[in-house]
Order: sequence, then C-alpha cells, then structure tokens
Amino acid sequence: MLALASGAALGCSNPLRAAEVSGHLSIKPPAQEKPPAAVIWLKSLREDLPRPVTPGRFTLLQKNKTFTPHLLVVPLGSSVAFPNTDPFFHNVFSLFDGRRFDLGLYEAGSTRSVVFSREGVSYIFCNIHSEMSAVVITLNTPYYSIADSKGEFRIASVPDGDYDLHIWIEGQRQNALDKQTRRIHISGDSADLGEIRSDQPDREPHHNKFGRSYDVDTHPIY
Repeated sequence: MLALASGAALGCSNPLRAAEVSGHLSIKPPAQEKPPAAVIWLKSLREDLPRPVTPGRFTLLQKNKTFTPHLLVVPLGSSVAFPNTDPFFHNVFSLFDGRRFDLGLYEAGSTRSVVFSREGVSYIFCNIHSEMSAVVITLNTPYYSIADSKGEFRIASVPDGDYDLHIWIEGQRQNALDKQTRRIHISGDSADLGEIRSDQPDREPHHNKFGRSYDVDTHPIY
C-alpha cells in the first residue's frame, strides 16, 4: 500500500478531514503532441464512508458526424440523451462492459436516451459512421478527476482513509490499465501522488455492432 500524507501525521482518524489529491500522469513516449484523454478516480474501502453520488441527466450531441463531448464521466444511474442533429440517420451502440445497448436507426431531429446503471467504461460508436466515437465512464464515487492537457489532475475533498486508485487512458488496453490499479492511504490536508507513468496507448480500429469491419463506401450519400 502506498501511504501519502501532508499537513498531518499518519494514523489520525479524524473523519472530518479531507485532502486535495493531486498528481501527474506521464504517457510514454513523452513527446506526444496531444496526450490521450485520461480519468483518475478513487474508490473508498471504508464501508461507513458515505458516497454522495447523485444521478443526473447528460447529453452526447451528434452533429457533423461527431459526438460532443467526446468524454463524459457520469454518476451511477445517470441518464444520457443522444440527440441526432445531423440531416441523416445515426445508429448509436455500445457492446462493451460498461453499458451494452443498441439504439437502432433514428432520424434527424430525434433523441434516444440510455440509463447507465452499471459501473464501467462504455465505448460509444455509430453503426453507420465509423469515424464517430465517444466514451462514457460511469462511477459510483465522487472522487475523480479528468487529467488536463499536461496530464495534471486534482481530486478535491477526499476524506481520510484507504482507497483503490483507478486510471483510464483512452486507447490503453484493459490489462495495462488493470496493472495501474493500486491501494493508497490518504491522511491530512493534501496528498501528492507524484508522477504516474503509463505505456503509450495502442489504438486499434473498432468494428460495427455485428463485430465486423465497416463497409467502405466510395460514394456516401450521408
């Protein structure tokens, strides 16, 4: 277990104390022009620690064959709407462990929604347009941060205690991400995780909802 403390001695058990947890995520090689999207979150091991996670309503807009925003982090039980504002059909789907669904074909000006009732990472695609992709990460913890363009992250108001640290990096294989999970102890007013190194993501082309490669349309009409 990695013990972290600043501003107070380890071993104190004042449940009212809360720390700001910070750190830097370093992706290899360091010369990447644009680092991949990354999310860091903490899951408490204390059963008596309340988890004030409130479901909400979110939107992933489809416009110009693009999902906006590309990355959403939502509380467990939240609803995400997928409005189609393009002048043609879309077919939003996800076949991954976070939340499996297939919204089918729906036309311009219409909206369909999904309740994300299971923790995990959902990779979102369109079965018609292979260039469209988005990610929804569903968490049952309020202690998370989306890393900035420099890889820096901060998680505010983390109570004293033991946590499992989880990291998601876009394009990184799940077995590599699992190796980044670690146990940490938080105590005091602040905790610096330092530099967290990660291998370069290994991006692969995705398949359509039938598990096959997308058809190459040399004369697309939409």
